[in-house]
Amino acid sequence: MKIAVASGKGGTGKTFVSTNLFWAAQKSGINVTLVDCDAEEPNASEFVSGYVLNTQKVFQNLPVIDQGECTFCGKCFDYCNYNAIVFLPDSHYIKVIEDLCHDCGACVAACNFKAISEKEKPIGTIRHIYVNTIADLYEAKTEIGVYSPVKVIKAAINQTTSDKLTILDSPPGISCPFIATVEKADYVVLVTEPTPFGLNDLKLSAETLHEIGIPFGVIVNRAGLGNNDVYRWLKEKNIPLLMEIPFDKEIARVYSEGNILVEGNHNYNNLFLKLLKTIGKKFER
Repeated sequence: MKIAVASGKGGTGKTFVSTNLFWAAQKSGINVTLVDCDAEEPNASEFVSGYVLNTQKVFQNLPVIDQGECTFCGKCFDYCNYNAIVFLPDSHYIKVIEDLCHDCGACVAACNFKAISEKEKPIGTIRHIYVNTIADLYEAKTEIGVYSPVKVIKAAINQTTSDKLTILDSPPGISCPFIATVEKADYVVLVTEPTPFGLNDLKLSAETLHEIGIPFGVIVNRAGLGNNDVYRWLKEKNIPLLMEIPFDKEIARVYSEGNILVEGNHNYNNLFLKLLKTIGKKFER
């Protein structure tokens, strides 16, 4: 199964949960892959080290309009839903704004005069990192200046195989990168914190997942930090509370040093394994 670990905002502990769940799984003998889908700021490799097997480039196709063949009919302009083509018919002017192009291919399909070809532009990389014989990491990373990491995220997820447990470390928020990650998941773990800000963004994430029909549960990180509004809301909405992680200086110290909590803490190792079993049972239903 594929488990996405997500949140409505950054800094709630997504990567902390993802890397510890990954580490606990492989320690118990489970074949597991971790995919860092936070392609604009990937950092899972700061905590999970290994040998880089290969690095694959991800390309985007960009339209190139041949002014000599173009009849300036404007059909490609009409077909473009992203306003990536500037068209001034009276001046016989047409130009592609590459930064707005989403590589949908509509303009190429629309042109009846074969005036549009495509060129490749590198937009990111995927690093495949070998951790051990049963565990590996795929790291998605966009190039600087790329507006949307969606294609890079999808390419990284597509590298995974169905015979392994796959953990997807999602980008924060609920925009397109979040959707591109969670839509591939069988179950989503939402990580939040017990503060008004945390609850607000949790509600947005939950509403989005309800809308697209993906089951989910919640982990409250830094428990004891704020108030009880998150717990009341979870109970009211009948959303499962999967786990609590206390607001603990020792946890912060281990994480700030780039270490994995479950590697040296037997109790937390068992808690993350219990989390994995809980998710598995919910998936079986």
